[in-house]
Amino acid sequence: MGRERPVWRGTAFRLGLLSAALLLCLQLGWRRPWRPQEKPQAVAAAGRAVLRGRGAEQPPGGRRVSYVRSGRRGKTVRWHIELQPWASPTPSLNYEALRFLKYISTSQISCERMNLNSLRGNPETSKKPWSVCLDERFSLIHQLRSKQCRLYSLGLGNDDNQFETSMANSGCEVHRFDPSIKSAHIQEGRHLWYHRLSIDWRDPNPAIAAHKLHSNTRKLGTILNEFGHQKIDVLKADVESAEWKILENLILEDVVEQIGQLVFEVHVHWPGFEVSGNDSTVVRYWYSLLRELELKDFRLFHTYKDLSKPQLFLKKEGFNASSCYTLSWVNTRWK
Repeated sequence: MGRERPVWRGTAFRLGLLSAALLLCLQLGWRRPWRPQEKPQAVAAAGRAVLRGRGAEQPPGGRRVSYVRSGRRGKTVRWHIELQPWASPTPSLNYEALRFLKYISTSQISCERMNLNSLRGNPETSKKPWSVCLDERFSLIHQLRSKQCRLYSLGLGNDDNQFETSMANSGCEVHRFDPSIKSAHIQEGRHLWYHRLSIDWRDPNPAIAAHKLHSNTRKLGTILNEFGHQKIDVLKADVESAEWKILENLILEDVVEQIGQLVFEVHVHWPGFEVSGNDSTVVRYWYSLLRELELKDFRLFHTYKDLSKPQLFLKKEGFNASSCYTLSWVNTRWK
């Protein structure tokens, strides 16, 4: 009579097979790209309205455009920005702050026309100096004249929408993203849309329960995919200290190359969301981000120091700094 195998060996073997199968299923589910179940009708309609005027932008064969890190166009995939050398032989907050503040206070290129009032139908001015460059040598003024302009506005419950309204009155297609609005998508007039979406530096992962609370949060590259847009003539952002990580994402994923002009409100009273390190490291990081823009041929043409805000720099009074600056860049390669 053959020897009986212990019961525990058969049980262990079956448990091993079950564990292996479960692990394989989890891996396949993790790698599967997430897509929204339904595309909102308002977004689809907005995309169709846009493509009617800019048919050349529609991907061939309806293929979706990807802005993820892919090393496309022969570029090296990057996960971190290149940090600039320290401003002094040894790390020093004083030297880092002085270098950074001088950089954001000095225009790199001149712009003669920055006033929307010069455009027909814009008698009012915005409460804040959201400046765009309308010089003939750059494309924005030509896009406005041909009604081919597109503006994305990122905000968090800001009631000042005069800039967006002025751009829409000028014939620019304006999309304002604000998670505080009541409806998912609202169209006001012919050229202005509001979307209950928040732009972030990462997409929510549906496999992580905590991320489900941020299901209306997207990276800008993901929004471009969903809306069927490949270019933004102006990106305006007032996102209350999320701007540093959003800007980092735009640089790392090359989305910034799809943008003609940037108008950002930057906050320096604290490091910003998920920016870590001591004070000198934080300022070095900020400075390095802005130098990355310069390397991509963005030039600062307007800078505004907001004296109505607390005069704080990393929670300290000093360096003759405001806690808030509004900065405008133009992409000199933009066509």
